[in-house]
Amino acid sequence: MASVLLTQIVEKMKLQNLTPEIDISKIKITQPDINRPALQMAGYFEHFDATRLQIIGFVEYTYMEGMSTKKKKDIYTQFLSGDVPAVVFCRELAPDDLFMTIAKEQNVPVFLTKKSTSDFMAEIIRWLKVKLAPCITVHGVLVDVFGEGVLITGESGIGKSEAALELIKRGHRLVTDDAVEIRKVSDDTLIGTAPDITKHFIELRGIGIVDVKTLFGVSSVKDTQSIDLVIKLEDWNKDKEYDRLGLEEEYTEYLGNKVVCHNIPIRPGRNLAIICESAAVNFRQKKMGYNAAQELYKRFQANFASKKDED
Repeated sequence: MASVLLTQIVEKMKLQNLTPEIDISKIKITQPDINRPALQMAGYFEHFDATRLQIIGFVEYTYMEGMSTKKKKDIYTQFLSGDVPAVVFCRELAPDDLFMTIAKEQNVPVFLTKKSTSDFMAEIIRWLKVKLAPCITVHGVLVDVFGEGVLITGESGIGKSEAALELIKRGHRLVTDDAVEIRKVSDDTLIGTAPDITKHFIELRGIGIVDVKTLFGVSSVKDTQSIDLVIKLEDWNKDKEYDRLGLEEEYTEYLGNKVVCHNIPIRPGRNLAIICESAAVNFRQKKMGYNAAQELYKRFQANFASKKDED
């Protein structure tokens, strides 16, 4: 199961640790959902998921302030005695002494943030969804071409890295070569990243390893990119019928998400970089409502209809 260390969250969100005596180095967050314990502070603990990160905002804080000391002790003890990984107080609302005492007794770390509750929740959920998303690794090259994430796949040695290098020279950005880590962050979005060990490197047969960031500058690389289009490179087969109009989209599937896919046959003389650029621009144009294949089909229909009327 994917997990994120609490120390990573503290560093990412710049949280102030109110319980430095508690060792947080081994505490892990295993789900992207968070919980605002308003109902728990009112005494309702049925269906309480204690394993989530607990966020206390202004509403919960003001309710806690109005509770009697006896009720606070009972509620705080019940709230913090589960498997709570951490509690974060937003808007720099400092917890009372009783809460801190029980938190330390139960070994639950407590943090403070300056951010508003809504801003903090939105940011932490988005970040956790990426970090904890289902992930697979595929063989290919991911490049940002005109803002579209183009995943180039194909058999080893077919020319994926060479196509990526030419695209980089033409001003586009490399995300990863050889291994692409694909994360499903939503039912519509796949995010591609590079393994840390191969980030910004390209392997070129006959030359070896090339550091793209060093050779072409920081503007030539990118850490993450949504996967919008897949281009599958394959050896030209004269007996195979290839799509020459593109009236119907073909798709491939990763982690249950469908992505538009083009099968591109390779033969000497074909410029892969220009083909990839054209595919990306054409895909973008379709998203904006214009389909060249359908436009050509309409012209043929109109031309056929006009000739029929003349007859």
